[in-house]
Amino acid sequence: MHDFFQQFILEIKNTTWLELSAVVCGIASVVFSRKENILVYPVGMVNTAIFIYLYLIHGLYADASVNFYYTVMSIIGWIMWAKKKDGSTALVITRSNGKDWGKGALFFSSCWAILFFILKKFTDSTVPFADAFTSAAAFTGMWLMNKKKLENWIWWIITDLVSVPLNFYKHLAFTSFQYFVFLILAIMGYSSWKKKIKNATS
Repeated sequence: MHDFFQQFILEIKNTTWLELSAVVCGIASVVFSRKENILVYPVGMVNTAIFIYLYLIHGLYADASVNFYYTVMSIIGWIMWAKKKDGSTALVITRSNGKDWGKGALFFSSCWAILFFILKKFTDSTVPFADAFTSAAAFTGMWLMNKKKLENWIWWIITDLVSVPLNFYKHLAFTSFQYFVFLILAIMGYSSWKKKIKNATS
């Protein structure tokens, strides 16, 4: 454990300003998401643009692709969240039904299989299984977040749980810490959105 903390402190000291800026924007973006604030998208796009570059140079190709996906989906989500109906937002928080869960599981499984195949066959990735898993879970979380489905937080929790050790292994200690903060915020986000659904239906 002592060696782990020494390594963590060393990695933190080696954190670049670019990685630090991305982490700050990433945390701010999740906070905005929890509050249903549309700033989640522009702030998040700064985070994803930086991480596309960082992940490419660290060999986490699937995670680089997921950040490109985030950027594209952020544009779509920005438009979806900005739509108005009778003066208020047209998109409200809802739960996934059985059909939604099935679509989500199929989407996740397909992304995981495709990404793993690509990483294993065409890249020098040393962690294709984990890299593909976190990316597929994040793809699913972003897709559901744009639709304001409560369960998007579950997929983010899964993503964060695996991303903490994965990024530390790849010497991105501050990014690993970011995902630990994301994990806490995702749990809080799930609780917050669940309460909003309860209040809206009571």
